[in-house]
Amino acid sequence: MSIYADIADKLRQDIRQGIYKEGDKLPTEQQLAEVFGVNRHTLRQAIALLRTDGLVRVEQGRGTFVASAPIRYAIGQRVRYNEALKSHGLIAESKFLRAVQIPSPDAVAIALEIQPGDPVAIVDRLAFANHEPISISSGYFPLARFPDFLSDINQSRLQRLGSVSQFLQQTFNCDHIRRQTKVSARTVKTQDARLLALPLNQPILLAESINVDQNNIVIEYGVTRFRGDCMELVFDNDIPSAAPWRPTE
Repeated sequence: MSIYADIADKLRQDIRQGIYKEGDKLPTEQQLAEVFGVNRHTLRQAIALLRTDGLVRVEQGRGTFVASAPIRYAIGQRVRYNEALKSHGLIAESKFLRAVQIPSPDAVAIALEIQPGDPVAIVDRLAFANHEPISISSGYFPLARFPDFLSDINQSRLQRLGSVSQFLQQTFNCDHIRRQTKVSARTVKTQDARLLALPLNQPILLAESINVDQNNIVIEYGVTRFRGDCMELVFDNDIPSAAPWRPTE
């Protein structure tokens, strides 16, 4: 254990001294193994310690990189995804993966407060920060509420705006307010791992949200898969109370 722990300590010191800076790619496993005079298995154990500390990230097929500080994304009443990235000085981009109509699965119907099998639009998007993939989101919208959601004109507008909130406001005069969010951790699935450039054993943060309009009617059920190695979800209690809260006892 002391051999790979010593290697991890040396690399940790190099990172803290700025020899390897945020975003820098470390030498290959073979190169580092030769530098330290160990086999690649021992070197991987050292890298695993650095990953546990959050100092490096391993991108499948690309190598090992010095990790940047996590992106803090505040989860509050408003959906401010792009604004959160821009506040970090990051370039926010997104890529539309699909926008199709499907019959509502049972779990989606419960979240949207509709009947199972009712038509919904599902919109999948891949989000980037400084051109690096950080999350995949799937939004389910009831087509009874938004019958023209999937028209060519509306889809072009949604892609141009790059913001679901702005699209709903400008197209349907509909507000976009977060009612509830549930966050859990799980291992990344194969398709998501490929899109997020993650190894299959990498944990992700899964955020499920229910969003409502200005009349408190459910308009979206969202499922977002965040990279756990570079995202930090912070719950922002910015929802104003209708009346002062008073304890029951």
